[in-house]
Amino acid sequence: MTTIDSRPVKIGVQLAPQHVDFAALRRAVAEAEDSGVDLVFNWDHFLPISGDEHGKHFECWTTLAAWAEHTSRVLLGPLVTAISFRNPDLVADMARTVDHISGGRLVLGIGAGAMERDFAEYGYEFGTPGSRVNALAEALPRIERRFAKLNPPPVRKIPVLIGGGGERRTLRLVARHADIWHWFSSGEEFARKKRVLAEHCAEIGRDPGEIELSAGVGGDPEAAGPPLLEQGVTTFTLEVHGPEFDLSTVRAWVAWRDRLGR
Repeated sequence: MTTIDSRPVKIGVQLAPQHVDFAALRRAVAEAEDSGVDLVFNWDHFLPISGDEHGKHFECWTTLAAWAEHTSRVLLGPLVTAISFRNPDLVADMARTVDHISGGRLVLGIGAGAMERDFAEYGYEFGTPGSRVNALAEALPRIERRFAKLNPPPVRKIPVLIGGGGERRTLRLVARHADIWHWFSSGEEFARKKRVLAEHCAEIGRDPGEIELSAGVGGDPEAAGPPLLEQGVTTFTLEVHGPEFDLSTVRAWVAWRDRLGR
């Protein structure tokens, strides 16, 4: 059985690709890598999600490809890519390509998509929560099959991170397909969803300990970190916005990770 004690604690940062020039994103990813973080994420939106909705914004996957060339150590990925925006086989090919550009550092964060404005602006059908989860359910096996067909294949088995906490369907997909589950809360809500995930794993005979637990965090790591760590979370990700991209809180979490000695 996989246990959380066998996994290192990792610190991630999500650099918001909005309201900045690309030069600032290039500097930010270099500074994040220098700070000691383990993962750098962006997001998959077409418009800013805060501030001026018509402000500057950069596309997810082309940004990841540039970051892959500009870094050498950190894992990279979208948190998360919306499956409805791209053909699933294409997503697999894009992920494989960025994995090669980075030398095997891509994490495929994927979800159903939730912001109607993105869909409307670019002409995608928003549908319903159920139809979007259906699209994700259909896409995940296609991505797995395409990974197996690609020549050359990915550098290594690309970890699949599924974001979302829908207890009836999304967590069932996590149980079947994910290497990492990401959620944005803690406390009793997280504990309940973790129990539901374990039930879905039991239905298919999978050890839930095989799935790495990831959470969005902020604030003081000495206060926020230990309760999540006790629940089995080993990846802690902070969202940071420009134009300054102040990484001081990120560095505090990196120092907390290092004090843990794991």
